[in-house]
This record gives sequence, C-alpha cells and structure tokens, in this order.
Amino acid sequence: MNISELPSNLKQLKASDWKSKPVKEEIRSNLLKALKNNQPLFSGIIGYENTVLPSLQIALLASHDILFLGEKGQAKSRLMRALIQLLDEFIPFIDHPSIPVHEDPYHPITTAGKNFLAQHIDDQVPIGWWKREDRYAERLAPGTKFADIIGEIDPGKLVSGVSMATEDALHFGLIPRMHRGIFAMNEIPELDELVQVGLFNVLEERDVQIRGYPVKFDLDIFVLFSANPSTYNRSGKVIPQLKDRIGSLIQTHYPLDRDGGIEIMEQESGNVEDKEFPVAVPRFMKEIVEQISRSARKSKFIDQQSGVSARFSIANYKTMIASARRRGVCLQEDSAVPRISDLSHLASSSLGKLELDLMGSHQMTEKQILDSLIADAVKIVFQEYVDIAGLEEISQVFGKGVKIEVGDMLPSSHYAERIKVIPKAWEKTFEVNPSENDAVRASCIEFVLAGLHASDKISRSSKHGRISYELR
Repeated sequence: MNISELPSNLKQLKASDWKSKPVKEEIRSNLLKALKNNQPLFSGIIGYENTVLPSLQIALLASHDILFLGEKGQAKSRLMRALIQLLDEFIPFIDHPSIPVHEDPYHPITTAGKNFLAQHIDDQVPIGWWKREDRYAERLAPGTKFADIIGEIDPGKLVSGVSMATEDALHFGLIPRMHRGIFAMNEIPELDELVQVGLFNVLEERDVQIRGYPVKFDLDIFVLFSANPSTYNRSGKVIPQLKDRIGSLIQTHYPLDRDGGIEIMEQESGNVEDKEFPVAVPRFMKEIVEQISRSARKSKFIDQQSGVSARFSIANYKTMIASARRRGVCLQEDSAVPRISDLSHLASSSLGKLELDLMGSHQMTEKQILDSLIADAVKIVFQEYVDIAGLEEISQVFGKGVKIEVGDMLPSSHYAERIKVIPKAWEKTFEVNPSENDAVRASCIEFVLAGLHASDKISRSSKHGRISYELR
C-alpha cells in the first residue's frame, strides 16, 4: 500500500471505508482472517507449533494482556515482536505537533486532541499514517523509572502557568505515547515496585497517575510482559495485584528434540557460507554441538533455574565453523570440515554463558564442566550413530598397533596416511562417505576416535596440545 494514496485529511478519511477499532480487536480480527485463510503465522518460530502457539492464539482471541514465562533463550522477545505482523499495515492519526499521542481521528483521548478537532473543520484536520513497525515499543525492566514509561510533571509547562493538576502539565512516558500500539516489558520481576503499581493502574483502569494526580483518559494499548520462572514465582518480586490483572500466561520451553534445536541453531547462525572458503558440516557435528546444550540442561553442575539459552548452541556452532575455516585457509586445503578437535575452541563462546550450581559443581571450574559436557555429547551421539556390531572391526584397526594423533591444525592428509583403508562399518554409519576426500575422512576419524574413547574402547593421551589415541 502506498501512503501517498491514502486520505490526507479527516474529510477524506470519513469518505473512505476505514473504521476505527481498538488495538486488541484489530489483532483479533487479523488473526481470525489469517487462521481462516490458513496463512503462515510467526515465521522463524521453531518447535512451538503444537505447544506455545495454540495457547498464544487463544490468548489473542480472548483479547488478553499476556505474560511470556520461560528461561533465557526461549524466544520470548521474538514472540512478542512477531505480534507486529497482526497489526494493520497503517492506521490514521491526527498529524499535528501539539498532540502528544497518535490520536484516533474519530475518538481522541487527550485534551489537545479533542480541542484540535473542535477548532477545525474536517478538511483542515491533517491525517498521518502510522506504520505497524512503529507501533511496537519494548523496555528492559532493570533501570526503568516511572517517568520513562508512565510520565512526569514537566517543569517547563509549570513555569508557563499550567496547573500541576491538569493533563497539560505532563510529559508523557512510553506507554501513553504507545496509545493504539503494543508495549512490551522484559523481565518484569526486576521492575521497581512503584513502576509495577503504575502498570497495574494501566491494566486496570487504562489511565495514568503521576505524582498523585490522576489523569483520566482511555488508553488503548496491548501490554506484554516476559519473565523467568525462578524470579517471577519468587514471593515479593511481582506485586500480586499486577499478576492478577495479566490475562494469560504463556509458558515457553527449550526445543523438545535435538532436530528442533539444530534447526534453530542453523537458522539463527545467519549466513555462515563463504564461496571462497567453504565449510561442509557433517550432520554428526551439528548434533554434537546441540547435544552439548541439551546435556547442560540436565547437568547437576549447571544452575537449571537460570537455564541454558539457545544462544549457547548458536555461538558454539559459529565458533566450530570458524575454527574449521581457519584451518582450511591456513593449510590451503580445498575444503574445510569441522572435527572434534575444533570443539576445543568452544571455551571462548561458552564461558560466561553457563551459570554454575555452586552446590553441585564441587569446586569444578567452568572449563572443566564444559569439557565434561562435550565428552558426554560425543558419547551420546556416537552411540546413536555407530552400529554396535561394527565397534570391534573399528577397534581392530588400533589393535594392529596404529596410533593416531589428532589436532585442530593438523592437515587432513595426516589422517589419510595413518588409516589408508576405511573399515566398511564406517561407510554405512555416516551420512557422509569418509572415503570421499581427506577432510571428510579426518572429521569421521576424529568422531570415531572420540566415541571409542568415550566408550572405554581405546585410551587417550595429551602432549604439547595434541591428543593421541591408541588401543588400551
């Protein structure tokens, strides 16, 4: 739609077919149309099709204000921002600098808006058009003050003689300025209690009270919140009156299976492709990276109330690819394929993202815990991939006295020289053929070596930053 073709004054607007409706009714109507026409909704949200999204749709149809409750990295903010797509592409407003909010031309709520309409005929009332993208505002609770989102008395207006008890004396905060839009508050338990009281009044009466002066006007706003269960459910963090006024609570969750986590990881990693320096990632390496996060979410060493964000997998995945690409460029290899040894660099993208359980960690360092999570992930994925009947055949390679040294900067040809014949068990196990090229072979060999070690089939030793595997 071209804005230049839309009505530019109130007379033209009244002659058009535009009808005024509250923002929640607008969202409800657009959602019903999308459902009826089977249109895709909430693009980029993965793994919530049968759990979170049905509850969210019901809450929207019920015209509720909503709280998204979940641990970090569960797409709470993304879900809130995705609701923008359910707004109309444009809505009209009285376009004059004296009016502090985007007034509905048919139903103004401020004194300035009402006076402007009363003093001008329809063709003298300019109409602007508010884009859907601009009708969403978001704040992070820590550090947010009452004046930021509700408003404050404007000293400059008092000097000019305006009474403190009137609307004209106010400088509106973010919520009044988002009249006819969506306002989202992240991490509501961290919000100052005074501000929570202000929000309670917005939800209950749809008006604002500043410094004891009630300003009555009918705010039209859709309010969203997000919170972590560990803090939201803690007594005293959120005032009961505010909790009671939130219409629906939507519980989010981490991916229910590893495949869903990998899909999110690949989507959120952005464009990691590089035509000049390509990297081919075997499926088992993607599974190991995602399994590290899944193992962390079950680890007794990790504070499970804090959670392990999907960003943990995303950052580690990009680090692994970067390590493989660096090796390929430095060794001038035609292609780069990530290996287990590339996971040694995950400390840089992992440390600081894991909250340790001080009672369960038993003085283990974060690096030691990360190493144990990597080992656990390798073992789990290896046991799923490798046909148990083929373990003996693989182990026999080492029984012949073969000792293999691995490292993230060893050339792929090094592995090809050590194992010239690939056991048949290997070829039927992987979705990539280890005999295709040296880089793929190196990745598969390291995966099998690490898996055999995790299964107590071979031993491992470390010297000068390199690791050697041999038969026990």
